[in-house]
Amino acid sequence: MAEIRDLTRRVYVGSVPVGGGAEVSVQSMTKTDTRDSEATLEQIRALARAGCEIVRVAVPDEEAASVLPRICAGSSIPVVADIHFNYKLALLAIEAGVAKLRINPGNIGGPAHVREVAACAEAHGVPIRIGVNAGSLERDLLEKHGRGPEAMVESAMRHVAMLERVGFQSIVISLKASDVRRTVEAYRLIASRAPYPLHVGVTEAGPPPGGLVKSATGIGIILAAGIGDTIRVSLTGDPLAEVTAGKQILESLELRSYGPIIVSCPTCGRCRSDVIGIAREIAEAVSDIKWPLTIAVMGCEVNGPGEASDADLGVACGNGVGLLFAGGRPVRKVPESQIIAAITEAAREAARGAARERAQE
Repeated sequence: MAEIRDLTRRVYVGSVPVGGGAEVSVQSMTKTDTRDSEATLEQIRALARAGCEIVRVAVPDEEAASVLPRICAGSSIPVVADIHFNYKLALLAIEAGVAKLRINPGNIGGPAHVREVAACAEAHGVPIRIGVNAGSLERDLLEKHGRGPEAMVESAMRHVAMLERVGFQSIVISLKASDVRRTVEAYRLIASRAPYPLHVGVTEAGPPPGGLVKSATGIGIILAAGIGDTIRVSLTGDPLAEVTAGKQILESLELRSYGPIIVSCPTCGRCRSDVIGIAREIAEAVSDIKWPLTIAVMGCEVNGPGEASDADLGVACGNGVGLLFAGGRPVRKVPESQIIAAITEAAREAARGAARERAQE
């Protein structure tokens, strides 16, 4: 299934490759008033520390566009300008140093404006994302298809054709609805009709936890089908949660690895240890390790180490003790009070050993 993802063309958003078999990247969008450049930069820095690789900022007017040079210069990750209707703002954003535009060419005033924006973007190596939302489709398409996926795809292809007619092909496409079924079907349809990389997400997903579930379901289905090149989890809330969720979606599908993954049982009446607390503390203790490891925290002898035999490291908790295991094989028993320290040290040693092996290759 990965072949579909590999077939898309590659574009570069700053130094981040999108499409053409590149790793699926994680995006977010600032929730600050862009005109407050310091607050916006502060949020961008926090997003970058959390693992965000591309960040989008709203550019509603010339005052917002005027601070883009400072924002772009102060950001360690590529900045995308989100613009609607006003082609002049697009030109200002490109000149300010943004790495990508989000603007629909059909809404900026005709062929002359499309040509001017495309020429400027081409000259500066800036790709353009065509972003189609189910809630803002053309009237004739609504009459023909309703707000279904076919209308979304036809709308996107109209915008694509406008750029192609002026020779511009550094294009990214997104087709988002606020429900999972329409979003998934729209991406399935566009993947067979356009060679361009796809930005995947469920728009207006809502606040957590519902927004997280909806986003993970939709994005996960699409990525598992081999479709999609970059993702943004759209939540009503802290954008840092969008980045965390995006990374976890990619890890769950084994598309990216950001460090240790904790596998733990849901606990039941057999538990005689604080498995919930132990799992949480281990996750915090190993959060700075960047090497991919699977660490299992199991509640009893029924589900560990047998059910966690694929884990690199783990512990089966008992009544006041923990049986440590590695690669599915028992290693030693430790008192419950030493479980966290023992697993943490074993994880660090495994990461060091892997790093030494890589250095010798």
